[in-house]
Amino acid sequence: MEHSLRARVRAGEPDAFGLLFDEHARAVYNLAFRLTGNWSAAEEAVSLTFLEAWRLRGRVEPAGGPLRPWLLGIAVNVTRNLSRAGRRHQAALSRLPPAAPVPDFADELASQIDDAAQLRRILAVLDTLRPGERDVLALCVWSELGYAAAAVALGVPVGTVRSRLSRARRKLRRLAAEGGD
Repeated sequence: MEHSLRARVRAGEPDAFGLLFDEHARAVYNLAFRLTGNWSAAEEAVSLTFLEAWRLRGRVEPAGGPLRPWLLGIAVNVTRNLSRAGRRHQAALSRLPPAAPVPDFADELASQIDDAAQLRRILAVLDTLRPGERDVLALCVWSELGYAAAAVALGVPVGTVRSRLSRARRKLRRLAAEGGD
């Protein structure tokens, strides 16, 4: 079966790679974990090992022994590259200036709570608009689309966009006047 699996892997059959993964993923993980001492890095190494195996599948000879040594060799290289990249990343981080102290966030949090309450009031007002009017308002006012672009986005004529936006603005002005007293 291993010989036919080699040929199928070489041919790039997805089912063959599924079988290859099922049979050898645990061994690749164990090796990567032993080399890194980190379960997260070992999981990443497994993913990258099988990705690299897919990329190198054309180098697999159709006849030969088990594929486990080939995969483990790839895993050793992948793990080495991950470790090297991790060291480089840490070295780069160590060259950065220290982070500025974090200011007190209480004032910002209070502002965000006020903003959330105001947004709920605005959404309640917008709920009084028809869906088409809300859509046109969102596209033309919030997303700054022109009438023609909004018409294309909604699949309606430009005149419909203009009339819906006009109605929405009129309703919002009326509601603002009623609530502003």
